[in-house]
Amino acid sequence: MTDRPADAVRVVHAADVHLDSPLRGLRRLGDDAVADTLRAATRGALEALVALCETQRADALVLAGDLYDGTWHDYATGRFFTRQVQRLADSGIAVFIVSGNHDAESQITHSLTLPPNAHRFGVDSPGTVVDEDLGLAVHGQGYRTRAVSSNLAAGYPRRVPGVVNVGLLHATVDGSRSGGEHERYAPCSIDDLTALGYEYVALGHVHAREVLATGATTVAYSGNLQGRHPRETGAKGAYVVDLVPGEQARLTFHALDVARWESLDVDVTGAVDVAEVMGALRDRMLRTRRDAGDRPLVVRAVLSGPTAAAADLADAERLRQEAEQAAEAAGVVLERVRSHARLPSAGGEDDPELVAAVRAAADALARDPALTQALRGVRGEVGRLLSDAGLLDLGDPRTVGALARRAADDLSTRLGGR
Repeated sequence: MTDRPADAVRVVHAADVHLDSPLRGLRRLGDDAVADTLRAATRGALEALVALCETQRADALVLAGDLYDGTWHDYATGRFFTRQVQRLADSGIAVFIVSGNHDAESQITHSLTLPPNAHRFGVDSPGTVVDEDLGLAVHGQGYRTRAVSSNLAAGYPRRVPGVVNVGLLHATVDGSRSGGEHERYAPCSIDDLTALGYEYVALGHVHAREVLATGATTVAYSGNLQGRHPRETGAKGAYVVDLVPGEQARLTFHALDVARWESLDVDVTGAVDVAEVMGALRDRMLRTRRDAGDRPLVVRAVLSGPTAAAADLADAERLRQEAEQAAEAAGVVLERVRSHARLPSAGGEDDPELVAAVRAAADALARDPALTQALRGVRGEVGRLLSDAGLLDLGDPRTVGALARRAADDLSTRLGGR
């Protein structure tokens, strides 16, 4: 258990559980056991969160929105969460919840009564709950509708004197490194939050953990509890926060993810052949495997740098088979591998006119209105699936150009290898 000051209130901060979220793209993994683990991962991560609260002897758990992933398919999702809250009730741990955009009143059409240790904040105005026994005041407001454009933080009350104050909010905060990757909801500034004078502001919505401010008021995103697709990489979990009135918060991160996604950029500069490239890839996978502990690890790999093996790596099928062998040896699951490797400079052996022609053709293809129009039709049918699986974002106008340039690079590499 983390050392705890005698007079501190201990709060566990988590967000963006997305309980029973439908994970996409699992069929491509080729490992049924890992795919099954990932399907149940959000439940396993929530159970790990409850266990953390128990082992850390937390006074309270605060959940900063997006507990669910939209309306439940059936009541099983709500019943599972209620059982976890009851576990906390049995341990004397309070639970405070605000709704986010995914579990707004407009999104959740089912409901179940929660145990009395849980408080769900209203959606019409900020509310405050003061627990005199704990010496804790929690302030929060949830979402009535999915898209909240107003600055909710501007309406939060000033601190309650003599106790620890915690603000609970699902929002986009200006200045966050990863805030631009999410829809802009309940936008506010760091200054808006520090001006409240709370010891701690627990944020949700951004899925990457980040501490935005420290000092008299600490402001932090805990990130989501479990990575759900290849773009949500690295350790995921919750903060254990020790709070004393008028003092700076002490945060300790605890990884709680059941399975982990990682993105590896492997420099293969100077590798003489494919075997040496795969050795470098395997070594990098092994190091990442150790960092992940005993949880299943799914990796997406990119090979880059000048190497004599570049032409062989441009063979997509061979690259996939070789990389899967390396992944198997390292004890990880390969989700995708790409080669951005290039041939070493050969003193002008490449035909400059040919290279220029290939790149000009790629640029023309990227600008072709017929292709752009065709992609609009594809986007309507499968665009969300491709984006959620981390394959393509057809809503990004840069996608066509990036695909064309990648094709040109591959073709140039193959031609150079010959």
